[in-house]
Amino acid sequence: MSEVNFKQVIADAGIPTTEAGLKAAWEKEVEAQGAKVANTSSYSPFWRVMTALVTKPVLWLLDFLCLTILPNFFVKTAVDAWLDMLAWAVNVERKGATKARGTLLFTRATPDGVMELEKGIAVQSAAINGNVYQLTTTASATFQPGQLQLEVPVEAESAGSGYNLAPGYYAILPEPVPGIVQVANVDGWLESPGADPEPNDQLRLRVRNQFSAVNQWHTDAVYRAMISAFPGVRPDGVYFEHGAPRGPGSANAYVLFDAGVPADSYLEQINAHIRDQGNHGHGDDLLAMVMPEVPVVLLVNVWPRANLTPAQVIDLQSEVELFVRAAFRESTPRDYQPTLTYPQSRFSFSRLIEELHGQFPDIESLRIAPADDIVSGLSIPRIEKLTVAIQ
Repeated sequence: MSEVNFKQVIADAGIPTTEAGLKAAWEKEVEAQGAKVANTSSYSPFWRVMTALVTKPVLWLLDFLCLTILPNFFVKTAVDAWLDMLAWAVNVERKGATKARGTLLFTRATPDGVMELEKGIAVQSAAINGNVYQLTTTASATFQPGQLQLEVPVEAESAGSGYNLAPGYYAILPEPVPGIVQVANVDGWLESPGADPEPNDQLRLRVRNQFSAVNQWHTDAVYRAMISAFPGVRPDGVYFEHGAPRGPGSANAYVLFDAGVPADSYLEQINAHIRDQGNHGHGDDLLAMVMPEVPVVLLVNVWPRANLTPAQVIDLQSEVELFVRAAFRESTPRDYQPTLTYPQSRFSFSRLIEELHGQFPDIESLRIAPADDIVSGLSIPRIEKLTVAIQ
């Protein structure tokens, strides 16, 4: 469905919407009322003032009506506070921003003796398109004798989805900690994903879904409404597998996360809400799971322009790698915005190459191997190994 031109709708109803049309209507009405104005030309100061005093406010009101009032009467075109009110009418509230929480793995030089880690240690990511993300430890922790590694709870310094980075991104100590040789976010580090205030397009999807969910049957729409109410879950990121995959009455709901996949404990919260708290249909056996992953090994050969310095070539190599990883959902659209991988779709490497050329004009040529597109079923491709080679 195309966008509605509300000003054209008003014009089609016979209401003038332009300055020329309004002036013509005023002149016609003056004549109809039997009044006579000797000089209605653009050179008449009196007529210019009279028409301006009437025409300008009407144009203001028409613009306000066409650009603000009418679009915000409909879920398709409403935004911000107006959309919040339409959502409230169907018992949906916009999800607020949340901070990412999880654990980082600290490694010390030797396992000898007891070692204390204070609360408040900062750990940063490398810059991703100029953005640096920082986590802070939320509690003190202690290495016991013989213990070389220790998981420490952390929280993002600010709310937002940008902190939900894939394993391996958080590895920089801006202030070195004596005795610590390495810190990293490993698989399953993210216990509760960070989230931005829910954007209008996602809230709009949840409002539309609510119309399908208002019934006595536990359909996909009902379960999608429950699952997408959790922070970090998009309404269009819930995919269902029917056909009794785990026995009679069973179905699976696969959840696609934008970047770092939360730990199992987060899915346990979702399943507890559905399965243990009675929010399921009679005889239903629905289980929420992380979208299955398919490992991908990629080689990207880059030919940079000949006039680049060695430092610029190194920067280009690093940024190309981050861009490709962003396409495979290792960071969020707050950084780079390539075409993303999706379940049940085709991921085009020719499009990725085109986007790399558009993002980095210093690339003269590049090749990606394997060159065949990735065709996904009910799964999401994830990078197992990525090599960016400068030629």
